Amino acid sequence: MRSRGATLTLLPLAVASLLVAGFVLTPNLRVQNAATPHPTLVVLGAAQYAGKPSPAFQRRLDHALTLYRTGGVEQIVVTGGRRAGDPYTEGGVGTAYLARQGVPAGDLIAEERSRTTVQNLQNARAALRPETPVTLVTDEAHAPRALALARAIGLNANVSASPLSARVSRSYLLREKVALAAYALIGIRL
Repeated sequence: MRSRGATLTLLPLAVASLLVAGFVLTPNLRVQNAATPHPTLVVLGAAQYAGKPSPAFQRRLDHALTLYRTGGVEQIVVTGGRRAGDPYTEGGVGTAYLARQGVPAGDLIAEERSRTTVQNLQNARAALRPETPVTLVTDEAHAPRALALARAIGLNANVSASPLSARVSRSYLLREKVALAAYALIGIRL
């Protein structure tokens, strides 16, 4: 027969397990897209392969291009550095892609040093005039965390998220949920 103390000791573990399971199994958090984007877009980096945007990065870039062509957007900052040994940066690949689609070079800024979302945002902010309002362009899963981080570092930001792939990996969705929870619990870590 189990003692009453053992049951009470397991109760917090059981409650924590239920909370974690509920968090993992709930649908993805979403942020409503801005009705009208700000004149400056910040496209958050994603992988590039040998100088070409990955499918996820291309969806972000195409979404930014659609917003630009709709009118009202005057400037696009594309963020993202390079991995060790890689000759290409995400920011450089993204701006080259948009230039090939007809966006004038004068309307593009490549931020090419960052490796994390916080660095993307900080370096984009440094490349712009102070207090410039921005619309973040990222995917639906990344948007809640990106917007929270942008506001935490003082950016006047809203978001316009690109759709996720129909075959988005569960591990990516889970990673974004966990990262958002970690940010909520411990704040920004550089």
